[in-house]
Amino acid sequence: MATILRSLSYRYQWLYDTISRLAALSVGGEGRFRRLPLEGLSIDPNTKVLDLCCGSGQATGVLVQRSQNVVGLDASPLSLKRAQHNVPTAEYVEAFAEKMPFDNDEFDLVHTSAALHEMNPVQLRQILEEVYRVLKPGGVFTLVDFHRPQNPLFWPGIALFLWVFETETAWQLLRTDLMALLSEVGYDASLSEREGSDFPQQRLCAGGSLQVIQVQKPV
Repeated sequence: MATILRSLSYRYQWLYDTISRLAALSVGGEGRFRRLPLEGLSIDPNTKVLDLCCGSGQATGVLVQRSQNVVGLDASPLSLKRAQHNVPTAEYVEAFAEKMPFDNDEFDLVHTSAALHEMNPVQLRQILEEVYRVLKPGGVFTLVDFHRPQNPLFWPGIALFLWVFETETAWQLLRTDLMALLSEVGYDASLSEREGSDFPQQRLCAGGSLQVIQVQKPV
């Protein structure tokens, strides 16, 4: 069932958008969901931004409002075609997130939204290492994705969503300590202290069923 619905949602943009909007209601709507990983960050027109696994450009559209130097990367030609139509002011690259065709130390900010749960554990670590490689020293990696709910009232909703629309990799992410894994790769855990921001390193939303993480590559 999950495979059929996933396939249909990627084939039909309206279905994918409907699912995204319904899922985002838990944090106040899709606009709020897209802004969550950017809160507390300093982004100006010259900030070089990578929207990793950009899909059809939903988050890319938010990023181009703040930077004139946004690159969207995705492995799906269909998604990139949609992204180019939806957000033509960004640049797009077709590639796998675990093997990106970029130089070392190229981006000030790497962003990804609800994509890491699609990756198996080996891919996940490879992607975190690749992001670390392409970030400039002092650059920031920011993400939003699923998390194991802390409030039991949110378990039925996320369980149903994962059973219907996701695969085993999403359940694996719920069992993964992303902060510990990011630390192992080498990311700095003191971003909020150095930048004078009160935004915590990891923030849980929607009863703990979503996590927002911001980490920095050491200078």
